[in-house]
Amino acid sequence: MIKPLTKAEEQIMQVLWKLNKAFLREIMEALPEPRPHSNTVATIVKILVEKEFIGITLFGRTHQYHWLVSKDAYSKATMKTFVKGYFEGNFSNAVSFMVKENNLSISDLELLLKELKKKS
Repeated sequence: MIKPLTKAEEQIMQVLWKLNKAFLREIMEALPEPRPHSNTVATIVKILVEKEFIGITLFGRTHQYHWLVSKDAYSKATMKTFVKGYFEGNFSNAVSFMVKENNLSISDLELLLKELKKKS
């Protein structure tokens, strides 16, 4: 099971998913302003390594980081947890809610149906 991430951890993962692999300096540069202190980012990266979301490649004394958990795998796990927690695990209820709140248009639903039919 994929462990949930904090907002700060997720922000670092978003950067790493975008860059694919990066040194700490590159992660820092890719973060939006106002950027956290480099020690804070280094600590979050260390936690992500411990949670096995990020791997390390050594270049002498320098670490290059790469993701171990893909964005798709994390998104899938997060959506399942969200639907389970808020919609009794029923994705139809989640879609119905999105339609009622005008977050999902008829054209969006038609595209979704096309994708589902392709997979069937």
